[in-house]
Amino acid sequence: MPNVVDADTIFKELKTHSISEFFRKNSQMLGYSGKVRSLTTVVHEYVTNSLDACEEANILPYISVRISEISDSKYSVVVSDNGPGIPEKMMGRVLATVLSGTKFHRYVQQRGQQGIGGSGCTLFSLITTGKPIHVKSGTGKAAYECDLTIDIKSNKPLITNMAAIDKSFRGLEIYGEFGDVKYENSDHGVYEYLRRTALSNPHATIKLVDPENKSYDFARAVDELPKKPKVTKPHPLGISTNDLIEFAHMSESRKISSFLVDTFSRLSQNKVDELRGIVSDLDFDKDPKRMTWDESDRLVKAFKQVKWIAPDLDSLSTIGERQVRATIKNILNPQFMSVIERRPKVFSGGIPFSVEAGIAYGGNAGKETGDGSQGVLIRFANKVPLLFDGSICAITSAVNGVDWKRYGIKEFDKEPISVMVNVSSIYVPYSGVGKQAVSQEAEIVEEIKLAVMECARELQRYMSGEKNKSIQSSRYNTIMRYVSQLASNLNEITGVKREEIEKDLKSLISSRYKKLLEDEAADNAAEDEAEEGTDEPEGEGEE
Repeated sequence: MPNVVDADTIFKELKTHSISEFFRKNSQMLGYSGKVRSLTTVVHEYVTNSLDACEEANILPYISVRISEISDSKYSVVVSDNGPGIPEKMMGRVLATVLSGTKFHRYVQQRGQQGIGGSGCTLFSLITTGKPIHVKSGTGKAAYECDLTIDIKSNKPLITNMAAIDKSFRGLEIYGEFGDVKYENSDHGVYEYLRRTALSNPHATIKLVDPENKSYDFARAVDELPKKPKVTKPHPLGISTNDLIEFAHMSESRKISSFLVDTFSRLSQNKVDELRGIVSDLDFDKDPKRMTWDESDRLVKAFKQVKWIAPDLDSLSTIGERQVRATIKNILNPQFMSVIERRPKVFSGGIPFSVEAGIAYGGNAGKETGDGSQGVLIRFANKVPLLFDGSICAITSAVNGVDWKRYGIKEFDKEPISVMVNVSSIYVPYSGVGKQAVSQEAEIVEEIKLAVMECARELQRYMSGEKNKSIQSSRYNTIMRYVSQLASNLNEITGVKREEIEKDLKSLISSRYKKLLEDEAADNAAEDEAEEGTDEPEGEGEE
């Protein structure tokens, strides 16, 4: 028999590791898997941070990206912006401490949210080249430059070569060298990522210089910053028992009733009174820190029996229906376009989210293939393009769940159609820290599907109208072919000039054809109006 190993021996190797050590061994979880994807991820992290910083500082963003090839599978990346810069004392925490940031703990919508992105780039540079990143920062009060890397074992920044520079420098510039990466002009490359970023952020100017020194300028389309989202509170719908009890035990309120009003949005004193009637045996004057699991569970169930006003739209910053239309027109110039922005909803944790969707058909919609056209899905989350992990994304799942034949599309993969979806939320539930796919939360999948189906109904009417126009046009052309012969026959019978008869016949047929088209358009408009009045309920009621 083998010798039995005792527990002390087994657990002798038990060690605690830092989060930096974990991600050094699991860099693919940060999006660094595959050479093309890894380079796009680096640019994605720096650009989203620049956009967020500029918008928080009320500055119209100007972002420059320069990529140079150093050697095979090794590139340098320089990203600069005109934002507020980073104070010297905060630099190490912002760009060289994993899970340190200004966003994760706040209920406010921003592109970055985990405190990993910028630090993840610093870590990736270290593990693929052994080199630090070089940073220049100017805040308007002071400017400096330094080299920056991470002490992986302690997850702490290592700052060297700190020096003051000209105070006139304003913004942030990061230079890094990265190995095991590749620049490629493809649907998943840096150029496509920046093109889509510019389209969903028309207030930004973005410049790219590629490894061949070719320059691409994505000019600012509007001189107006998007609406700044407000810090908000969690919505009662979607809150779990564990969420509620954690909020309660951290509360400074003295009573459960005041804790509910202070902690959650849309929860007024009138709603507390309504909850009292549902959970009559709960002491609402009790200290929330003493709330039990059972009491929390009963309150959560009571939340679901109350009608709530939908989450405040001010907590979200969407692209906007007008801009989605402009984006689709600029990208695709389609024959037909339909766009919808849904009201905010909530998913687990009481977190509000909103879905925008657009469908384009014809023109440059879809993707050209050897056999014709192919349907294309363009995914965004908080205005950030999602180029990877489409197969596990909630957006893909929702769009694939639509019965396209019902809307006049026989095969989505063989039609000139593009579907664009943007999910906006104060906390997008990504399926991984690489932030390239939205987790398939049931509430989000359903809301995306409803938005796409709403657009598809308009597409169906368009397709039906085009089909009827084709039928009527065919009939019109068929009849017109016989007008000349009919005019000659009537001339022989009546003696009236053939030219006059032919002119009158053509006028009669044309007016009749025009009337048929007008009647059809009126019928379609009436159907649209009737359908708008019978849309499915939005879920949350009015207070």
